[in-house]
Amino acid sequence: MIWSKPNWVAERIMTKPFTSELMTVRPEWIDFNGHLNMAYYNVLMDNGVDALWQEIGLGGDYLKRTGFTTYSAEYHMHYFREVHEGERLCSTFQILDMDEKRIHFCQELIHEDGWRSAGGEGICLHIDQSGPRVAPMPEDILASFRSMQAEHAKLSVPDFVGRPMGIRRKT
Repeated sequence: MIWSKPNWVAERIMTKPFTSELMTVRPEWIDFNGHLNMAYYNVLMDNGVDALWQEIGLGGDYLKRTGFTTYSAEYHMHYFREVHEGERLCSTFQILDMDEKRIHFCQELIHEDGWRSAGGEGICLHIDQSGPRVAPMPEDILASFRSMQAEHAKLSVPDFVGRPMGIRRKT
């Protein structure tokens, strides 16, 4: 269980949004406009959460060990500022709501200089691969997420969360 790890781990993933290590924008991720292709914003967000999943106990061996995994059910990305080849960003993860089977969360891509490049909001499902079907998380993992949720509930929610999509018209 995660809370047997050193206190800095619990501090890093609970009292503020989890923050990944810096990741570098690769040349093959650049589109014909000269900046990061929209698909790779998702790659950075997904890669950024992998470290958290490993610390929580949902890492690469989780499916083999248990027959369970996680799926993304829905994800909305907001692009705020473009990034270019070689720039470095980290990804954050903040729990907004959850139950024993689902997590509503948000993420931000933060440039190493401190500005926000993108924000995402999603729903993650815990899946029993024998179905596949949505299933409750094991108690130790659920307890870790609940502890994180309790701390994240004290944080402000980013301004892009819950924003509807549509064309804004002047009236």
